[in-house]
Amino acid sequence: MKSPIKIAGAALGITAGLFLLMNSPGCRPTTTTTAVTGDAASKVYVKPGTHDEFYNFVSGGFSGQLAIYGLPSGRLLREVPVFSVDPESGYGYSEETKPMLMTTHGFIPWDDSHHPELSQTNAVPDGRWCFINGNNTPRIGLIDLGTFRTHSMIEIPNSAGNHSSPFSTPNTEYVIAGTRFSVPMGDDASRDVSIKSYKENFKGTVSFIKPEPETGKMSIAFQIVTPPVNFDLARTGKGVSDGWFFFSCYNTEQAYSLLEVNASQRDKDFIMCVNWKLAEQLAKEGKGKKVAGKHYSNWWNHNTHTAESTIYEEVLQLDPKDHPGLVYFMPCPKSPHGCDVNPTGEYIVGSGKLAALIPVFSFKKIQEAIAKNDVEGDFAGIPVLKYESVLHGEVKKPGLGPLHTEFDANGNAYTSFFVSSEIVKWNVEKLEVVDRVPTYYSIGHLMVPGGNSAKPWGKYVVAYNKITKDRYLPTGPELTQSAQLYSIEGDKMELLLDFPTTGEPHYAQAAPADLIKPREVKFFKIEENQHPYVAKGEKETRVERKGKEVHIWMTTIRSHFSPDNIEGVKLGDEVYFHVTNLEQDWDVPHGFAMKGAANAELLIMPGETQTLKWIPTKVGVQPFYCTDFCSALHQEMQGYIRVSPANSNVPLNAYTVSVDAEL
Repeated sequence: MKSPIKIAGAALGITAGLFLLMNSPGCRPTTTTTAVTGDAASKVYVKPGTHDEFYNFVSGGFSGQLAIYGLPSGRLLREVPVFSVDPESGYGYSEETKPMLMTTHGFIPWDDSHHPELSQTNAVPDGRWCFINGNNTPRIGLIDLGTFRTHSMIEIPNSAGNHSSPFSTPNTEYVIAGTRFSVPMGDDASRDVSIKSYKENFKGTVSFIKPEPETGKMSIAFQIVTPPVNFDLARTGKGVSDGWFFFSCYNTEQAYSLLEVNASQRDKDFIMCVNWKLAEQLAKEGKGKKVAGKHYSNWWNHNTHTAESTIYEEVLQLDPKDHPGLVYFMPCPKSPHGCDVNPTGEYIVGSGKLAALIPVFSFKKIQEAIAKNDVEGDFAGIPVLKYESVLHGEVKKPGLGPLHTEFDANGNAYTSFFVSSEIVKWNVEKLEVVDRVPTYYSIGHLMVPGGNSAKPWGKYVVAYNKITKDRYLPTGPELTQSAQLYSIEGDKMELLLDFPTTGEPHYAQAAPADLIKPREVKFFKIEENQHPYVAKGEKETRVERKGKEVHIWMTTIRSHFSPDNIEGVKLGDEVYFHVTNLEQDWDVPHGFAMKGAANAELLIMPGETQTLKWIPTKVGVQPFYCTDFCSALHQEMQGYIRVSPANSNVPLNAYTVSVDAEL
C-alpha cells in the first residue's frame, strides 16, 4: 500500500500538470483582442449623470465586508462593513455599533465572508435585505438595502465553520446554514475527545435561522443534526420542489487528516435532500430536543441608532434518525462543490469538482424514489437513494473542475470550471453544451443576475476569478483579483469588461437597480431620533458628569460643533462624545475625530447620533475636528477639550462663544 505522502505527491502532480496544461500559451488567448470585440466598450459605458442597471453584491472574503458594484460599469459604489471594524465609518468603534460584533467568544472584529444572498418573495429577489455569512466565527449578517448598513447579526451555535451559508427559502421564511467542519457537539463539546474518534463523536448541523419580517431580528428556529461530513453549498427548492432544500456534501469518507487525499477516495459523495416543511412542522409540534447552544443575536434599532444584543442559551435540535422522511442522501460524483436548482425547481445540479461530468437530478424522480423506497442502503442511518433512479442525466465532458452553476430564463445553465478556466453554457433539458468562453484565470464562482431564483434577469454572467496574472498593473506580490463581465443576450457569450475586486470575492448576487432604489433612505428624520443622548438642537447640548464618566451632548452642522469648548474633564475620566448631525439634507455627513484617540473617527449621517468614547492619557488641551469635508469652512470646523489633573477643582463646563460675545 502506498504511503499517504506518496499518494499526496501523486495527487499534487496531477493537479499541477492540469494547471500547467491549462495555463500554457496554447490553451489561452494571448491578448484580449482575441476575446473582446470592438463594440464591447459601448455596451458597458454608463455616461456621466446616469446610473448602472444592476446592483452587484459581492462578498469580500477575508476582508469580512460586502462590496457593492454597479453593472455593467464595474464601478465600486460602496463597501459595507459587516463582520470587520471599519475606521472609515466608525463601525465597530462607535459605542452604538460595538454590540453588533459581540459573540460568546467576546468582541470579534473580523471574519471571512463568502456568500451574499438576497431576500426573496415567491423565490425572486425582492430588494429588501442581503444576507452574508461569517465563515470563521459562525455568524450571519443581514444588510438593510434601504440604508446599506448591517442591520442584524446572529451567531450560530453548535457549528464549526459557517461556509455553507446563508441560503434563503422562497419567501425568506428561513436562511439556512450548514457546518463546514464536523466537530464534537452537545455533551462531547467540552469533553476531552480523541480526534481519531471522528466517526463516533463528531457531528454536523444544519441551522434554520428565522428573520422577523417586520424588524429583521434573527433567531434560530431549529437545527438538524447530521452525520460527520462536510457541507459545501446549498440551494432551496422552488416551484415544484418548494419545501425542500439541497446541500452538497463531501468527505463522506469521514476522514480527519490530509483530506486532499483521504476525502477523495470514493467515486461519489452526496447531495443531501432536506424536507424543511416537515422539519418546520416537527419544530412547531415541539418535537426534537432542546440542547445547550449559547449565542448572541444582535440587532440595529433604527429609532435609537443603537445596536441591541439578546443572548440565548439553547436551541431545538431534530435528529433525522428519529424522524423518517426528513433527510435523504443521493449520490453525486466526488467532492461536489456547487449544488444549484434551476428556475422551475425541477432540476438539481451537482458539481463534483473532481469529476469530468455534471450530474443533473430530477425532483420528480427523487419523489418517486422516496415513494418506492428505491434506496441502495443507508449512510449513518439516513437512506441513500439510488443514483440512477433520481438522475435526469449527465452533461458529458463539459470541462475540468466544475464548481458553480447559475441559470438564465431560456432553459440554459452556466457552469464555472476552475481547472480549465472557462464558463460553459449548456441546455438543462437536453444536457448539451452550446457555448464556452475562456476566463482570466481560474474562475471560482460565477453570477447571473437572478440566476439562482425563479426569475433570472439574465443579460450578463460575471466570472469571479482567483488569479489575474497580467490583467492589471502590478502591485507587488499581491495582485488584485478580477471579475469579468460577459454578455449572454445572444447565442454566444461575449466578454465585455474586466474590473478589479477587493478582498477575495467568492459568490455574488445582483438585482435590478429599479428594485432597490425606491427603498433608499436619504437621511434620518431628526424628530424620529430616539437616541438616549440625542440633542435635537443646539439649545439641548450640555455636559454631565456621572462619576468617572463625562457625557457630552454635542451637535454638528455646517460648519461648527456645539459645544466646541469643554473644560473640567479630569485625568482618569472616560469621556463620551454623543454627536448628533442636525443636517436634514441628503449626503451631508459630518465626521468627528479626537486627536490622539486610540479607536477611530465617527461618520455621522444627517439626523443620526453616534458616540465616541475617549480616555485622556495626559493633562493638557486637545483639539477635535470634523473629518468629512462638508463645506467651504470645513477646515474651521473644530473645537478643544481641556484635561486637568485628577485632583483638579476646575468646574465641568461646555460652551460655544461667538465673536460678538467676546467683544
